[in-house]
Amino acid sequence: MKGPLALSIGWRFYRARQSNSFISFISFASTAGIALGVAVLIVVLSAMNGFERELEQRFLGVVPQADIVGVDAPISDWQNVVKDAEQIEGIRGAAPFIRLQGLVQKPGGFQGLSVVGIELEEEMKVSALSQFMSDESWQSLGQDANNIVLGKSLLNKLGLKLGDTVALYVQDSDPDAAGSLRAAKSHRFVVSGIYSLGGELELTTAYIPMRYASQILNMHSGVTGVRISVDKVFEAPAKVRELGYAQKQSVYISDWTRTQGHLYQDIQLVRTVMYLVLVLVIGVACFNIVSTLVMAVRDKASEIAILMTMGLSRLAVMGIFMVQGALNGLLGCGLGGIIGISMALNLSDIASAIERLFSIELLSADVYFVDFLPSELHGSDAALVIAMAFMMSLIATLYPAWKASQIAPAQALAGR
Repeated sequence: MKGPLALSIGWRFYRARQSNSFISFISFASTAGIALGVAVLIVVLSAMNGFERELEQRFLGVVPQADIVGVDAPISDWQNVVKDAEQIEGIRGAAPFIRLQGLVQKPGGFQGLSVVGIELEEEMKVSALSQFMSDESWQSLGQDANNIVLGKSLLNKLGLKLGDTVALYVQDSDPDAAGSLRAAKSHRFVVSGIYSLGGELELTTAYIPMRYASQILNMHSGVTGVRISVDKVFEAPAKVRELGYAQKQSVYISDWTRTQGHLYQDIQLVRTVMYLVLVLVIGVACFNIVSTLVMAVRDKASEIAILMTMGLSRLAVMGIFMVQGALNGLLGCGLGGIIGISMALNLSDIASAIERLFSIELLSADVYFVDFLPSELHGSDAALVIAMAFMMSLIATLYPAWKASQIAPAQALAGR
């Protein structure tokens, strides 16, 4: 009966100490600190999960997850490369592309632009680009015409609209003299569509029909390279190496961890730093439990002495005060878990409401690859945070509970 007795007395002491306003305030502060730390940590982890999801599904759905590019010459037998890719387990699809670098004129000067020529049927196997533009814009890339689809940010920066003409200056190589270059040649394109993805990509990348890009570079049936998409994005480096090593032609091998890996590393860095900071916040709140229990021990010294003279063991005395601290931690973890989970499930809506209310922009599409605050709640994250906070609060009770068990009944009753 020692367990139930310690639990019963601990609950009575926990309720009785609310009559002491100072101890009650310290107890409230520790509970509120634990709740705040748990709630914020759940929200931050959910936001980081959301950024990872958007990085994988949104950003890496448009930029190449991996690609191989011809070293000395275009890849002429790209159909065979695609067939080789289809034989490798884990590669979802492969598609050819032609890339050319150029300059577009903007107010005050020129801006570099990477123009990618794509083949619609093949591109749909590896890219989610069509999801970020209208059907009309997407279909315009299937025509053998001088159509170009620009990012929304670049279109606004250049002051253009659909149907306008834009000049692209491309350095024209001389096929008759290796290494020599002609002057930049101007090619005019009609803005046939707009894509909206967010981030730097909108400012630096445009898309044109692959057949027209081939005419500009005189590639005939060749392509710059072949891009692939994989089932698991972190397997992209291994899969593209396997594909590249199988080619007879010399090729450059690249994957998203080299070109865009800094985004993922930034997310992981922020996750780690915030996790450490908020764990320390929870730890500080748990130290308040120590203060609360130390004062409770001094306040209840005579009652403890009486219980010990009646035969209550020192272990049971420890249990009484551990129950009090555990109740604080349990209440804080419960409230923090409810608040954190509720906010994490509605984080995007909450952020949008704040933007409308204060007329501010939390995430700028010109800077980040998303223009909203994403969130994805993982039950394992919430369970880990709550369990960790509760264990920390339980550990914080050990010293005060041990001190309570060391009270000498005679001295405590003599000083009453």
